[in-house]
Amino acid sequence: MTDVNIVFMGTPDFAVGVLKTLIDAGHNVVGVITAPDRPSGRGRKLNESTVKKYALEQALTVLQPTNLKSESFLNQLKQLNANLQIVVAFRMLPKVVWQMPKLGTFNLHASLLPDYRGAAPINWAIINGETITGVTTFFIDEKIDTGAIILQEEIAIDEDDTAGDLHDKLMHLGSKLVVKTVALIGKGEVKTKQQKLSGKSNFKDAPKIYKETCRIDWARSIDSVYNTIRGLSPYPGSWSVLHNNAETIEVKIYSVKKIIEKHSDTIGMIISNKKELKVAVDKGYILIEKLQLPGKRKMNIAELLNGYSLHNNAYFE
Repeated sequence: MTDVNIVFMGTPDFAVGVLKTLIDAGHNVVGVITAPDRPSGRGRKLNESTVKKYALEQALTVLQPTNLKSESFLNQLKQLNANLQIVVAFRMLPKVVWQMPKLGTFNLHASLLPDYRGAAPINWAIINGETITGVTTFFIDEKIDTGAIILQEEIAIDEDDTAGDLHDKLMHLGSKLVVKTVALIGKGEVKTKQQKLSGKSNFKDAPKIYKETCRIDWARSIDSVYNTIRGLSPYPGSWSVLHNNAETIEVKIYSVKKIIEKHSDTIGMIISNKKELKVAVDKGYILIEKLQLPGKRKMNIAELLNGYSLHNNAYFE
C-alpha cells in the first residue's frame, strides 16, 4: 500500500462535497488549488471560491494561480510533494501539471463517459431527457474528458429532478467514487478502460451553456420544454419573452409541471386565474410554479398573481 499525498483541484460547490469526503475519510490532502478570488456584487467585493473557504477552515495550503504554466506556481506545486492529483470542476491542466505526480492525475466527471464530455453534463442530461446518468473517474490526458476510465457508477434521473437535484445526487455519488478510486490507486490495483474516441457517431456532448441556450422554445414538444426548464434550474435558469399588453419583458422560469391535455389554444398563450398560470404547448400545458421578473426576486405564482396583472392576450415567445 502506497502512502497517498493528494493535491486537490476544484472551485465550485460540487468540488467542495468531494474534498470534504476525502478529508472525512482520513486522506492526506497536502494542498488545494482553486480559482483566484473574483469581484462580484454591486460593491465588486472579492469573492472566495467555496473550495477555498472550506480548505482554509481545514487549515489546508491553498494556491490560486492565474497562470498554470508559470514557474512560480509550478515550483509551489512541486514543493507540496504530492504523488496524486485529483481534479473536480476545475479548468484544463497543462501537461506539465497533470504529469507531475508519480501516481498520476485523475478527474471526476459528472456523466457516464464517453457520453456528455464537456462543461455542462448535468444540465444536458436532463435537457435531453435522459433517465440514467452517473459519474466517472479517469486519468487526465491531452484532450478534454478523453482519458482512460478508472471507475464508473450510474444513477437514475427522476422525472421531476432539476439540475440542482441531480447536482447534489451526483456530488454525493462522485465523492464516494473518488474515495474508492484513491484506495485502488494506493493499493496499485487500478485497471483502466480506454474510451472509444472514434467509430461511434452518436456520442452526446455537454457544451458550455450560453444565454441563448436557455431560451425556451414553446413550439417544441411538451417533454422538450419541460426538460429544458428543469435542466436549467436553478442555474443558469431558462427564460422567455413575455408579451403582456404593451409590456415586453424577459422572464426567468425555474419550476414547472406538465399537463398532458388536448386543447386548441395557440402555442405560447398564457391561461391564468388567481391561483395558477399555464402556457399552451403541443399536446398540453406547462404549469409554471416559480419564476422571476426583471429586477425582482424569485416568486411562486400565487405571489406573482397577487400583485401583477396579466392581460387576457398575454403570451410567451
